[in-house]
Amino acid sequence: MELKLRLDLDLYQRLLLVGLACLPAIYLCYLLHLPLLVTLLLAPLAIGLACLKSWLQLEVEDRAVLVTGCDTGFGLKLAQHLESLGFTVFAGCLLADQGGEGAEELRSLAKPRLRVLQLDVTSQEQWEQVAAAIRKDVGERGLWGIVSNAGWATFGEVEWVSMATFRRAMDINVLGLIQGIQTMLPLIRKARGRVVTITSGLGVMAVPTRSPYCLTKYAMEGFHDVLRYEMRSFGVQVSVLEPGNFIAGTNIFNEKFVNSQAELMWGAMGEEVKAAYGKTYFDQKVAIMKSYMTGGITDISPVIDSYTDALLDVYPQARYQPMDLYFKARVWVAHHLPEAIYERLYIGQARR
Repeated sequence: MELKLRLDLDLYQRLLLVGLACLPAIYLCYLLHLPLLVTLLLAPLAIGLACLKSWLQLEVEDRAVLVTGCDTGFGLKLAQHLESLGFTVFAGCLLADQGGEGAEELRSLAKPRLRVLQLDVTSQEQWEQVAAAIRKDVGERGLWGIVSNAGWATFGEVEWVSMATFRRAMDINVLGLIQGIQTMLPLIRKARGRVVTITSGLGVMAVPTRSPYCLTKYAMEGFHDVLRYEMRSFGVQVSVLEPGNFIAGTNIFNEKFVNSQAELMWGAMGEEVKAAYGKTYFDQKVAIMKSYMTGGITDISPVIDSYTDALLDVYPQARYQPMDLYFKARVWVAHHLPEAIYERLYIGQARR
């Protein structure tokens, strides 16, 4: 084991809660007339233990991990980062067999511990091929972790989105992910390893115009809670990442994609729905989606660090939240204050 000093909003939130929890204990010590030294040391000791729990990490040693969605964004950078730490990394790429840019970038590095594999997460056949390749490589030591990073994002209000779009989002973000975890769990159980999945801040607080995305991310939150409870007896740890807005740093949305999705939605909409919402309102929502491309966080290193921590922390968190203070506060309001307050502050009044 080793210590990795880490200062982030997750830790600050934990320390705040520990500090608040110490107040009644300190008051109890006062009522019981315990020595002043005991009372004064209680809070620093609790805070120190909380820090130690967050900072203890395993050494990489000979561990191997599978990362999905390595064509672009988080997955592409994470595969390189984990390999640099000493992991054997199996990088699943959707376009590995078609000469995709991300797959070729990883291959060009010529790192013996970095293996690029063809993986469409919706294909059971490809999952089985990936499992066979990993099994042959890792042998009896098993697979330390699966990082489910692959996903697909789109937008639209409920009446605008076709059922085909909802199904595609579910197939990629939910059913494909579950299929992969089921396939890999025998190897992960053997290593008593980790299941790490990216959901979203929008998996714990919904917003308008993101119905397909929120649907799948909320589903993943519930699924991983259940999986975490079930895997405990096998020594397997399950964590999710709930990042804030990193669209500007990942290019998951670009203007061409947003425009194409908008054209498809408007073209497929019935006349009654078009009349009810109006083109002006529709265009306003599309403009908001475009604003996310430049209004978010461009530095994706907090997400990469959280993925790494989930794989190596001795006491991994159930949820990691790489996000800025605005999103952290918003999540807190959504969870701990009345719904009416959250809606008033962040959703606003319905206007059309």
